[in-house]
Amino acid sequence: MKIVVLDGKALAANDLNYDVFKDFGEVTVYENTKNEQAVKRINDSEVVITNKVLLPKEVLEKCKNLKLVLIMATGYNIIDLAAAKELGITVCNIPSYSTNAVAQYVFATVLNYYNKINEHNNSVKNGEWISSDTFSYTVAPIWELSGKTIGVVGFGEIGKAVSKIALAFNMKVLVYSRTKYSEYENENLKFVTFEDLLKNSDILTLHCPLTEQTKNLIGEKELKLMKNSAMLINSARGPVVNEEALANALKNGEIAFAALDVLCSEPMSKDCPLCKVDNCTITPHIAWMPFETRKRLMGIAVENLKCFLNGKPQNVVNN
Repeated sequence: MKIVVLDGKALAANDLNYDVFKDFGEVTVYENTKNEQAVKRINDSEVVITNKVLLPKEVLEKCKNLKLVLIMATGYNIIDLAAAKELGITVCNIPSYSTNAVAQYVFATVLNYYNKINEHNNSVKNGEWISSDTFSYTVAPIWELSGKTIGVVGFGEIGKAVSKIALAFNMKVLVYSRTKYSEYENENLKFVTFEDLLKNSDILTLHCPLTEQTKNLIGEKELKLMKNSAMLINSARGPVVNEEALANALKNGEIAFAALDVLCSEPMSKDCPLCKVDNCTITPHIAWMPFETRKRLMGIAVENLKCFLNGKPQNVVNN
């Protein structure tokens, strides 16, 4: 069996490798693959392992031996599922592997912003504490999370984990989701309309998949409904947020701050409108990247391959 890894660098980094797949056949690993290189590199492989390389119908049709695509992520918008099914190609994803890591990232950004960790560290490193005439000072406002309202868009595993942490901080939780889970509702967690969520959230965090319905979910209209003091966090998919509208909202004080781990173009485009916006923190898609998370992802991918070869595929997204 021929197995090809199209974009192995991000997952393996310097602490993991793809040797675990050698038990199943001949493995070729490419650190990165441009979309236009996909057909040539897949060639006659039967199994493709990828995270971000696009696999539209015109690519799949040219890969005559392809039987299985292992997506090394939860989202599967990179592949034409209907075409894959029509061509007899099974597509498997990795559900729920990064729940704790992404929830951790959300509150890392929240705590950094609410406690102004970066600003105060820079102040100290610049000698301002040495020259201070008092033992304690602030260079920017600091707030408690207790009593604040966090709005959660999407109530899958990550949305639930974020809500649980928020409740531990004694926060109020508002949820907008296609499905209302009444068993989770209590005096501190409520399911509300999208408009109510936008208007009442001190922090808005996005945990929905990228679909035609969620593309540009947060745009000019939605940002104008939010509090001027609100913080927006996107660790879902970049196109869920209209970047031009967000840049304008941040510059005009329509919202106070944004923390983004995903962008519409990755790697970041040099003309990204958010590139030089001061009240916006941007990280290079790292919420999923703790070592333990990536190791878990690799293990589930191996199990996906085993199950497929045993005739009982799991985590199939194109049934």
